[in-house]
Amino acid sequence: MAEYKLLLPSMGEGVMEATIITWLFSEGDTVKEDDSVVEIATDKVDSDVPTPVSGKIVKILKQKDEVAKVGEAIAVLEIEGEGGNTATEETPAETQAAAPDAETLKTIEEPLKETASAEFSGDLYLSPLVRSIAQQENISEPELKSIKGSGLEGRITKEDILAYVKNRGNQPASQAAPVQQSAPASQPVKTSAPAATITAAAGDEIIPMDRMRKIIAENMVKAKQIAPHVTSFIETDVTNVVKWRNKNKSLFEKREGEKLTFMPIFVKAVVKAIQDFPMINVSINGENIIKKKNINIGMATALPDGNLIVPVIKNADQLSLSGLAKAINDLAYRARNKKLRPEDTQGATYTISNVGSFGNLMGTPIIPQPQVAILAIGAIVKKPAVLETPDGDVIAIRNLMFMSHSYDHRVVDGSLGGMMLKHVHDYLQNWDLNTEI
Repeated sequence: MAEYKLLLPSMGEGVMEATIITWLFSEGDTVKEDDSVVEIATDKVDSDVPTPVSGKIVKILKQKDEVAKVGEAIAVLEIEGEGGNTATEETPAETQAAAPDAETLKTIEEPLKETASAEFSGDLYLSPLVRSIAQQENISEPELKSIKGSGLEGRITKEDILAYVKNRGNQPASQAAPVQQSAPASQPVKTSAPAATITAAAGDEIIPMDRMRKIIAENMVKAKQIAPHVTSFIETDVTNVVKWRNKNKSLFEKREGEKLTFMPIFVKAVVKAIQDFPMINVSINGENIIKKKNINIGMATALPDGNLIVPVIKNADQLSLSGLAKAINDLAYRARNKKLRPEDTQGATYTISNVGSFGNLMGTPIIPQPQVAILAIGAIVKKPAVLETPDGDVIAIRNLMFMSHSYDHRVVDGSLGGMMLKHVHDYLQNWDLNTEI
């Protein structure tokens, strides 16, 4: 028999650590190859870690709520054979992953540079979770530079920054890192109103937020504080879209084994409009605008537990309608069954929220950072509408739908935001009934 150390796998660019949520097996249990053995959480998504080998779990190294770094051992398995994995023979359980080579390090650093907050300089490589904690606790850049990181290449981990926050008030004045007294002229000073104290009345139920709800709440507040939101509305006649889908959905399901929803059509129209107005596919970094090369569409998805997640259709402009349908169905299925990988929720450049799936006519969605716009699609409703014909105006029953477009007024003015929405409207309203799927 030999020992095999189960390592926390790589979970996508910029993700350096994860929190153990639940072990699905206990010490002494036998597991088979590809069995999911533990649920983990990053600041992006919850997911399962499968075992690449069959064996018996002899020791769990990371308990519930503990943080593990990528490449670190989280459990020891007893397996058949004379030799275990390389990590078992060469490193103790407490040892972190070996330092990556220069090429690997570059793939880690580049996305972190791109997503770095405007408040911190480019030489600070912070994960999204660490950056979020720093902003929430008002930790200045000089303070961050004073923290000795225990992560790869000396990076600051969640444990490092939480330990710093805990001991922050106990530092002697002579050792405390200098704090900036005023914000630079180019950056507004942050102000926030104190939260109101709420007292629970008799019979009220107090429900603690789960981890994902806390992240959603924090991100939504931050998004509203960062971006001045403006919203435009339009009503679209999607009768042709409805007719086309009704004509093709049975054929598509028979041919591909996939459902044909309206979402691939909406995504296709949005992608074409983004190509018409590429300055909607941007992010803001300080006083610079980053124009994105790829068109990655986020798809807001409600989960069974009431939370929300946004899986991303990567390079949506390179997919056909059939390819979009498959990608959307796959992401939606894995989102609802907790099968998403962290990289599945990263890199969105524009997001669509289908509020119509709940029977809502319209909504005013919050722009997810660091994007600058989001489209909400309302319910499709049959209504009488005025149609212009060669013989004059007539009233007919049509399939109508509201769309609302929220955009960041720092870089998207009403003309750009409105024209983008109008082009999505035109593509849907003039949908070709002969479009191939």
